[in-house]
Amino acid sequence: MIPYGRQQIDQADIDAVVEVLHSDWLTQGPGIARFEAALAERCGAQYGVAVCNATAALHIACLAAGLGPGDHLWTSPNTFLASANCGRYCGADVDFVDIDPDTWNLCADKLEAKLKLAKQKGCLPKVVVPVAFSGQSCDMARIKALSLEYGFTIIEDASHAVGADYLGKPVGCGDYADMTVFSFHPVKIITTGEGGLILTNRPELAEHLQRLRSHGMTRDPAQMTEASHGPWYYQQTELGYNYRITDLQAALGLSQLQKLDGFLARRRALVARYDRLLAGLPLQLPKRQAGAESAWHLYVVRLKPESGIAHKAFFEALRAAGIGVNLHYIPVHTQPYYRALGFQTGDFPEAERYYAEALSLPMYAGLSDAEQDIVVSAIRSALGQP
Repeated sequence: MIPYGRQQIDQADIDAVVEVLHSDWLTQGPGIARFEAALAERCGAQYGVAVCNATAALHIACLAAGLGPGDHLWTSPNTFLASANCGRYCGADVDFVDIDPDTWNLCADKLEAKLKLAKQKGCLPKVVVPVAFSGQSCDMARIKALSLEYGFTIIEDASHAVGADYLGKPVGCGDYADMTVFSFHPVKIITTGEGGLILTNRPELAEHLQRLRSHGMTRDPAQMTEASHGPWYYQQTELGYNYRITDLQAALGLSQLQKLDGFLARRRALVARYDRLLAGLPLQLPKRQAGAESAWHLYVVRLKPESGIAHKAFFEALRAAGIGVNLHYIPVHTQPYYRALGFQTGDFPEAERYYAEALSLPMYAGLSDAEQDIVVSAIRSALGQP
């Protein structure tokens, strides 16, 4: 089976983790700050806060933004559940903005129209979570301009987009988002096993995020309500969580970060080959957002109506041929939990059309040209093409 994604681990990664195992710090040690600083520098951001996974990162980013009961969070229906669930964790109401038919990202035109209507109704969002689907930024300049007009915080879910660029700058630089979240799950661009990180340029957000990831606890006298009792003293100043990442994970992440450029170059070479080898087939290939250079976490195609094969049959034929295709994503609003909140089929028709046609092909740095040729051959066979 050729999987749709997998990690790329080498001896340097293994050595980095083993070095931590021989050290005095397995968690809450200096390796975490090194990883945070390295990724922040790579992306041109002031602060990085690493946590145990990207879902935790989204959760505390929402809390740091002040999201709570009675507030509204909007995101894309074409995303993993966490992009919406983070709002529900805070007690907020969640809604969605339908996707652009070309980029499959949250549509800025639809966002603007929905904001105008929400302003009339007095229910503007406090937080908007644009998702860099497949590794490609949304129209972030437009979304940023709308945030200034309508007063919402932008938390960019860039879980797919470590190493991506937008308008000539790295995703995460902070020009277009108050906070940017990355994921380091094994199928992502780089991995820490599990892990996530929030980038921001606002010191008050960084300090708040650091408290929230560690029980709402501080040892900083300036943040305490009374004088310290001694060197052992700490205070819990708010309700936080144990969302800490370990030094083992940070060491792996820092080692992986040294290889990021090579991973990106290989993914982009694979994309160019897919574009060439799949041209002329009854498939809609990925289109580029203006000004965005994708990290290509995913390579998604859509089955055209004239293909002559049903979507499910196409998926099953490829799986039967040993190709581990996947589908990203089931529209979040169609999940039973969100249906129980009042969402229905038909609410976001572009995301639903996308779901009825989409397929994620194998895409990872270790995919060889020969394996990619096998994938393409299986696709041609499933479509009845010579």
